[in-house]
Amino acid sequence: MAKEELIEMHGKVTEVLPDGRYRVTLDNEHNLIAYAGGKLKKNHIRIIAGDEVTLEMSPYDLSKGRITFRHLPARTGPAPTPAPRRY
Repeated sequence: MAKEELIEMHGKVTEVLPDGRYRVTLDNEHNLIAYAGGKLKKNHIRIIAGDEVTLEMSPYDLSKGRITFRHLPARTGPAPTPAPRRY
């Protein structure tokens, strides 16, 4: 199976499971089990419950997926000002 045949979906992590797996609810309310892809593991990107993620699924097994990207929440308000240094 070629890499181009993967299905890309968006979802939300609902639960962190043991052994590096996650329960994800897709935008169409379908639940599945997913694991973090290679670059996420390599760069130690943490995924917690409530994160919006993009994942890849095989058309042959729609109950499992691979998380490929973690979307950052939108920032609101100005950046915090650093505390003054004391010498």
